Amino acid sequence: MTKNKTKTALVTGASSGMGKAIAKRLLDAGFRVYVAARQTEKMADLARLGAVPLRMDISREEDIVAAAGQILAETGGVDVLVNNAGFGLYGPVEEIGMDEARYQFEVNLFGPARLTQLLLPAMRERRGGTIVNITSMGGKIYTLLGAWYHASKHALEGWSDSLRLELAPFGIRVVVVEPGLIETDFGDVLAANLLKRQGGTAYAKMRQGVATSTRQAYGQGRGSDPTLIADVVARAVAARRPRTRYVAGKYAKPMIAMRAWLGDRMFDRIIMSQMR
Repeated sequence: MTKNKTKTALVTGASSGMGKAIAKRLLDAGFRVYVAARQTEKMADLARLGAVPLRMDISREEDIVAAAGQILAETGGVDVLVNNAGFGLYGPVEEIGMDEARYQFEVNLFGPARLTQLLLPAMRERRGGTIVNITSMGGKIYTLLGAWYHASKHALEGWSDSLRLELAPFGIRVVVVEPGLIETDFGDVLAANLLKRQGGTAYAKMRQGVATSTRQAYGQGRGSDPTLIADVVARAVAARRPRTRYVAGKYAKPMIAMRAWLGDRMFDRIIMSQMR
């Protein structure tokens, strides 16, 4: 990327993993970078590199409004918005309360959407900017016990596509990045939360199987480094005409391709084979 110290970026979910790597990459490119997460102390390293930390829970309206207001007051708006914050809620649909399901959508869809709403007017007035929405290969496929997570990521994909159309006349680009298996704490958090639901229910064996397979996949050196996604975001931001979608990271391309071409029943068998 060409260094441009006049441009401003905001990266959400920057306390770890992909968000932290993306923020570092944009700092290296010369952007003024705001970083947002619930725990600002986990972004101290980014602050030392020159980032501006913001305490923001992406599910809370007051936090989103305050963060957007500070950025608008200090810079007039962002040139790049990276909606990276998110998490995975796994468990049987029968057992997950609707409040939990709504919270999954608050974090993975409605929070990013609200932040985008607040920052869009300034981007539109400037007639330019890039919005990068980090979805997942999970926005194109499905896995066992992941109904609410996949629903939220599928929704973010569709939301992004429509947003791209309506913002194109104003010179604002909307880019979707679909990571595969990335070496972050996603797997540990998912498995731990899943096993909290352990009990003598009809789904106990299923929960244990998904938790075990998740822990075997993540944290074993099998995934891609978060810097891979940071490089993808950097290329998209720097491109004169970026792609609408970037698929990157371990298993992402083959899994999405299998889902598209093999049909539901065959894909079902592939997913369930991982539980043996």
